[in-house]
Order: sequence, then C-alpha cells, then structure tokens
Amino acid sequence: MTTVLSFVVVIGILILVHELGHFLVARWMGVGVERFSIGFGPVLLRWRGKETEYCLSAIPMGGYVKMMGEESPLEGGGTATVDPAKSFSLKPLAARFLIVFAGPGMNFVLAAAIFAVVFMIVGRPVLPSTLGRIKADGPAAQAGLRTGDRVTAVDGVPVTNWDDLLGAIQASGGETRQIAFSRDGREQRVALTPARTKVRDVFGDEREVWDIGAGPFAPARIGEIQPGYPAAKVGLRGGDVVVAVDGNAVLSWDEMAEAIHKRAGKPMELTIERAGRSLTVSVVPQAFKERGPSGQEIEIGRIGIGPAAVSYLRLNPIQAVWHGSARTWDITVLTARGLWKLVTRQLPASTIGGPIQIAVVAGEQAKQGLLSLAFFTAVISVNLALLNLLPVPILDGGHLFFFVIEGILGRPLSLRKREVAQQVGLFLLVLLMVFAVYNDLTRIDFLRFFR
Repeated sequence: MTTVLSFVVVIGILILVHELGHFLVARWMGVGVERFSIGFGPVLLRWRGKETEYCLSAIPMGGYVKMMGEESPLEGGGTATVDPAKSFSLKPLAARFLIVFAGPGMNFVLAAAIFAVVFMIVGRPVLPSTLGRIKADGPAAQAGLRTGDRVTAVDGVPVTNWDDLLGAIQASGGETRQIAFSRDGREQRVALTPARTKVRDVFGDEREVWDIGAGPFAPARIGEIQPGYPAAKVGLRGGDVVVAVDGNAVLSWDEMAEAIHKRAGKPMELTIERAGRSLTVSVVPQAFKERGPSGQEIEIGRIGIGPAAVSYLRLNPIQAVWHGSARTWDITVLTARGLWKLVTRQLPASTIGGPIQIAVVAGEQAKQGLLSLAFFTAVISVNLALLNLLPVPILDGGHLFFFVIEGILGRPLSLRKREVAQQVGLFLLVLLMVFAVYNDLTRIDFLRFFR
C-alpha cells in the first residue's frame, strides 16, 4: 500500500500544480474557466464556484482546465456563445502562449521550490573536504597529501566541504593552487597542480575535468537494513561501519558499493566496526538485473543496505533559491539529453518507463523517508514539464507549436487541421503509454506495486 499511496500523492501534487499554472494565468489574462479537473473519467467529487466547476475524477493520470471559447474537439468544445472578453481563442497570441506554457512552467517552479525548501530546512547534502583514497602518482600524491588530510582552503579561500574543493579545482583551469590542509592538528600548505582527465557521465559519455587524484573520505556507515535481504540475515545493523571488503580497505560508500556490485551470488567478507569493536561477517550478495547507462542489462549484487544520513549544510533563503534553481537546471539538461538520446536511438526504447515504474520507485523513496520522496517528486516534476513541452499535438508543446506557426503565418491553422493533428497525437500518446507499461511489466516485479 505504501507504493500505491506514494504514487497517488506524487502524481496528484504534480497534476495539481501543472493545472493550477494554466488556471491562474488564464484568470490573470481575463480568460473564463468553465472546469478545473484533477484526473479523468468518472467524477468522484465536484463543487461549483462562481464561474468554475472544480472536479476530482477517478483516474489520476492527468487533468485539464476547460477555458471559455477554447476550440477543443477532443474535449467536446462546443460553439456556445461566450463573453468575447473571456474567450481564450480571442486573446492575443502572447497571452494564449503564456497560458499554455504556464502548466509546464509551474512544474519547473515546483521542482526548484522543493529543492529550495529542503536546502533551507534540512540542508544541502555535502561530503567533508577530507581526502580519502589517494591515487598513486596522482597530483595529490605528488604534492605530498595523504588519506585523512582535511583541506581547509584553496588559494586562501576557505573550503568547508567536498563541493567547495571540487569547485575551486575545476575553476583553476589546470593552474597550480596553494592547498591549505590540516594533518594531526597542524595546519600545512602545499602546491598542487590538477591533471586533466576524462570521466563518464550517467549516459556513458566522456567529458574532461581537472582532477587532484583523490576522492572524499566518507565512511561507509550503514543506515537502513532491508528485511529479508542478505545483510539482515547475517545480522548487520544500522550504525555499522564497513571498513574493508575481502580484506581490502574501503574509504567511502561508493567504494564499498562497487565491490558488492561485482560479487553477485559470490560469498564475500565484510569487516565492520560496531561500538568500538571490529567484526567480520560473511555475506552472499543477491543478484539483480539492472540497466546500464547505455540501456544494456547488467547483473549486480546487493545485500539490502542503505547509507546513513550524510552531513547537511543549511542555506539561507537566497542561497537556497540559487542552489534549488541550479539543481533544477542540471536535472532539466540531463533529462533533455536523455530524451534526445531516445529519439536518436542512442538509448534503446526499453529504457522508457511508465506509471508502474514511477509507482515502484515512489514507494521505495517513501520507505527511505520524506526527504527522499521530496527529491524524487522534484525530479519527476522536471520530467513531466519536459514531456509536456514536446511538440506533439494534444500536449502543451503541440499547442505551443501551433502558436509558433500562427505567429509565422499571421493566422491560425484551420480547425480541421488541428483536429486531425490532435487525433494523431492522441493515438501516438496512447501507443507510447502502452509501450511504457509493457516495459514496466517486463522488468519490474509487479507484486511490489501492491506492497
């Protein structure tokens, strides 16, 4: 039930905000609104305001705002006489464009607002500026830095976390920087010259960065233990810190996770620290199928653990809005790249997910806490905004595309042409939804949807 309830809450919020964008801007532009509906199908609740009928319908897979004077053959738009001052179709092109764009626009705003509020109340997750594993012959090693050194400043500018350190190094352009660090309680300084290197992003594409040859030191402290998984069966507990895997020291959660992922179905030993004592446990990671960056199916091992809460840096309102907007922009760019790779077939169509996958992931995030569910809602809000902006008839992007054509031609396309285009768009949208659900059913344990 957690999965179902999480899905309804997340989707309900996204639809409400989206349709509220259309509604508020329509009213601002003087357009009359006949109906404001959340959901489709049979109406569960309805109430009538002075001018607008508000509805809550049974199928929570969308919604709509029915405006006066709106030509919408797919929604039964009639030819009844309306007040010309409140007619959508008689408003200037710019006003109509803003009304339609306001839906996706509000989803972008929602994502930025969620991030900003979380950054103000809880804080932005950060890692300490303490050096973890040092690469042999890398810039940090050559400068004499060691594991456990805590960087405090770069060229005299204070550094409080790993993001600050990375930002200063990337801004260096490869030039030598003076690094202040603390070791055994003593402040020291060294000159460090970053090296140009290539890394791969989530899509497997390479990009160049400046590297210091060291990662962050973030102990692999266990937070959540999932019942029924290998970790629970061998007695691991929340608060345990994994310090080694098969005798090899791990200095971060990522190092530990990578080692576990490679040992699917094979026994391995974890050395943990618990209440000042060192223990060794043997565990066999459970094999799971997952899709890699390029869409290929790979097998990884999991033992059913989640990380303990990292440190959070609380921001003031101005900083929170800035970082929230920046995070939203990063997710927008990443999502747009993913859509483009799907269109150009650089990613296989099997990576497309539908409502079942959203529901399953929403349920998993809800079990990890409100913070995880909030971040997930923000990410899905950006996805919804971009999908609605695609130039597909019946979507907001299709209407905006018609407006662009109207601006170029100086007149709108004929009603018949728009009607045919919307029917084609609806057909394509239904096909896409069926295909997405098919993908969900082929890769997801369907029973998890009801847990």
